[in-house]
Amino acid sequence: MIEKRGKVMKDIEIARNAKLEPIIDIAKQNEIEEEYLEPYGKYKAKISLEKLENLKNKENGKLILVTAINPTPLGEGKTTISIGLADGLRKIGKKSILALREPSLGPVFGIKGGATGGGYSQVAPMEDINLHFTGDIHAITSANNLLSAIIDNHIYHGNELNIEKVTWKRCVDLNDRQLRVVNTGLSNEKNIVPREDGFDITVASEIMAIFCLAYSLEDLKRRLANIIIGFNKEGKPITAHDLKAEGALTVLLKDAINPNLVQTLEHTPAIIHGGPFANIAHGCNSIVGAKLALKLADYTVTEAGFGADLGAEKFLNIKTRKLGKVPDVVVIVATIKALKYHGGIPKEELASENIEGLKKGSKNLLKHIENLKDKFGLNVIVAINKFDQDTENEINTLKEMLEKRKVNLSLVESWGKGGEGATDLAQKVAVLCDKQEKEFKHIYSLEDSIKEKIKKVACTIYGAEGVEYTKQAEEQIESIQKLGYQNLPICIAKTQYSFSDDAKNLECNSPFNIHVKEVKLKAGAEFIVILTGKVMTMPGLPKVPSAEQIDIDEEGNIVGIF
Repeated sequence: MIEKRGKVMKDIEIARNAKLEPIIDIAKQNEIEEEYLEPYGKYKAKISLEKLENLKNKENGKLILVTAINPTPLGEGKTTISIGLADGLRKIGKKSILALREPSLGPVFGIKGGATGGGYSQVAPMEDINLHFTGDIHAITSANNLLSAIIDNHIYHGNELNIEKVTWKRCVDLNDRQLRVVNTGLSNEKNIVPREDGFDITVASEIMAIFCLAYSLEDLKRRLANIIIGFNKEGKPITAHDLKAEGALTVLLKDAINPNLVQTLEHTPAIIHGGPFANIAHGCNSIVGAKLALKLADYTVTEAGFGADLGAEKFLNIKTRKLGKVPDVVVIVATIKALKYHGGIPKEELASENIEGLKKGSKNLLKHIENLKDKFGLNVIVAINKFDQDTENEINTLKEMLEKRKVNLSLVESWGKGGEGATDLAQKVAVLCDKQEKEFKHIYSLEDSIKEKIKKVACTIYGAEGVEYTKQAEEQIESIQKLGYQNLPICIAKTQYSFSDDAKNLECNSPFNIHVKEVKLKAGAEFIVILTGKVMTMPGLPKVPSAEQIDIDEEGNIVGIF
């Protein structure tokens, strides 16, 4: 919530009171002709991929990636700063655009809440974006579950392909732990085959990943055809193409693949498209959305999910290989309170000055800086989402620590001041965009073995001593190598709260190993998922979910989304 002149206002009220411009006008102001626009009401629209095709020879603008320290229950405000930075760039006379992910209904009704920023640094219409938006995630859910229906229908009608083991799961875009493992086909109908199944949350599904990594409708269809749904009795993979399913799946996604256009409260254009989680998926918005943004503006501000060990690592090792562009600057978001939390300071004491706790917790920030600046070779700046209780001593202590590492610090107040509160960050980012840094390098080569890739990320990015594998993971790696898919990038599913795979090990002071429990080939997405620790691809609701406070008032207004 925002407090101004003694009045407390909620994010949803600020967004609702803002005067938005018609989306057709936002499009025109940013050189998107009406012929390429399909409005979804007055304030949101889809942009035809024909517009991207027409701009293919135009030079890309600068790319700014916003990431963060490992998240805490306090919230670091990464999206709020991303939006504030895009608005701030406009304030200093730069042509900027946002390229963000779509929110999932799981967190909206769960514990994290919405994903449209906060205070005076929001994208709008806030309620629409956080709920059904333009229906993209629903389309992905439908495509996923159509494939499930086709699989079971094929088995029911004689199983011509001799499917022995089904690895494809159903999905739903809600947190529902009860669906992690289910038994299906229990109606006792003639010929129906009962089997064990399960659900992933939609944003962790392979179709979400395919949707975000495809660079055209044709590429989308090709990737959908390559999905491995299971194996026959000889251990040969069965694909969606074998089931003649890719055409129908593409039809369900043909409108969704067009990027969505909305605006910030200060009318900066925002392309919001695709929404994979970064802890259990690859955590980046769509390739087509990012490519379009890079062609439309001089500065594109994009965001990768959770901490830099997850979203940013996957952005740099997976997405850049398809995007053909690496970030000119990486912004690492933190708060003084969150750094003290990482230093072991109890929640009830975080509002008080604690220099030692800050120094101790800053180890987390410094490791992210080392990874991005020294390991990947990128320009880095730290953005502190400023709170009133942050003391001058704490801020100066952090500045001194960063100066020793030749990293700039910017205090950002976009939450309470909008773009005006991010002009210092905008100016520093603009300067850094023109600075030549060491040559960018991936953490691993695609020619490395699967285990070599895992070890390089675990040891270089997380700081682990080594990697341990279950027997199941060992067998799965061997199977993937036999199938000839060992040259794909890896997507590690890991807790977001720690560099380790233990959510409670915040400080990572003692040596630790990464524990790989399962390895899954995603042939359509063209990466290999590595599941570590206790991570689940279907989250559960907290004891008191956000759903309990979401309601509609007597005037028909939605309340309770934050």
